[in-house]
Amino acid sequence: MKMNWKKTSLLAVPTVMLLSALSSPVRARVNAGVPFLSYMADADLFGGGEGQAEESTGDIDEEGRPAPLSIRSDIPIVYSTPSPSQVKPELIGPVQFIRSARVHEDEGTASFRLYQGHMETGETVWYILTDTNSRELADHQGLAFSAKLGFADHGKAVREVSIANDGTFIFKRGKVNFNPERQLIPGTGSSVFPPKFAQPGSVGDADYTPLVKFNGVYYNAPVIAYNVSAQELSKMIQGNVDYKKVHDKVVRFNIAKNLVTLDLTAGYSFSKVVFYLSTESNDPVGATLEASTLTPALSDASQDIPDHFPGQGNERLAIFINGPTGANHPFRQGIESAIQDGKFPLNIFGGIPTINLDYSPIWDAQLVQWSPDAVKKGYKTRIIDLLHLYGLEKKGVLENFGGGPIKRSGIIINCPVVSRLQ
Repeated sequence: MKMNWKKTSLLAVPTVMLLSALSSPVRARVNAGVPFLSYMADADLFGGGEGQAEESTGDIDEEGRPAPLSIRSDIPIVYSTPSPSQVKPELIGPVQFIRSARVHEDEGTASFRLYQGHMETGETVWYILTDTNSRELADHQGLAFSAKLGFADHGKAVREVSIANDGTFIFKRGKVNFNPERQLIPGTGSSVFPPKFAQPGSVGDADYTPLVKFNGVYYNAPVIAYNVSAQELSKMIQGNVDYKKVHDKVVRFNIAKNLVTLDLTAGYSFSKVVFYLSTESNDPVGATLEASTLTPALSDASQDIPDHFPGQGNERLAIFINGPTGANHPFRQGIESAIQDGKFPLNIFGGIPTINLDYSPIWDAQLVQWSPDAVKKGYKTRIIDLLHLYGLEKKGVLENFGGGPIKRSGIIINCPVVSRLQ
């Protein structure tokens, strides 16, 4: 029987770069000028239903709402006044980027619209949509906007789709096997990382990628289940999910309302708390720790060039290896801590919408460690800002994992950012 890490202890790292995470019911705002959001409200896709999370009393507009239970006592999220972000999203306060999703903060999950497409050969493909490079379609469909998404179109990193009469995708290539059992054997000695053995719970073939294009428009469309019937998925309510058939991030399905609820992860971007969804990685260890699908084709999206260069399609993500450990440590952070205590690694993202213009859901990981001298002197603490991180690198306090200047690792992770909480 496939292991559900949510039910285990030491090895229960629901994700490495950032474990299970956050969210409470932040109801998507309905704008009469946005047809997709109006449809979602009219269809009541977010209301009630078997297996759905209860509403909490906190609301995104409520003054002084406490941090969600999923991150309480660790990460504050709001001030005690109405958020300026209600007026301008770039100002301080919570902002939801994927507005078609419903975030359950206290549960640490989000519900996404579930689409049923198919392969040209007939197999059913269940997928979600998170990002697009079209600003108009992002507004219309409630998705995150990434101007750089199309720049990842190298080699096999993007696959073409066509559109069926019902508006769903017809995939020409790319299959996912959800049958493997996700397993991790930590390292021994002074560090549990890198692990001795890592087996992702789902594996894409050489042609699979979540990035698709149609008529020049690019979408991020992670596959959640493959060649499974709606009847089978309808039985997968909370606590009864068959991970040999679906993505390891799944918490429950509500097929009657075309919804799938997925685990999220918490991290930082320029000192602000963010929640994101990790669905694929080109690295076996990364995919295992992130409870994601191993996707070799995403290696073609790796581009070690500056952010401002034309054609740069990914963004940087700093992942600490040897941060402070211990579930009760006030500054805990990093992969070693996450493996040991099952809490968030608290990774550091680069640009996200409202902070920078270079957001992409395709992240190139930088593996960072505290230098041996910093460890000896007891300097280790939590870092939540990339600029602070690079400043400490120049002072010799931080370095690349294994030594030397911090650099891109070539480990690519598909991590759509769902919301910013500050």
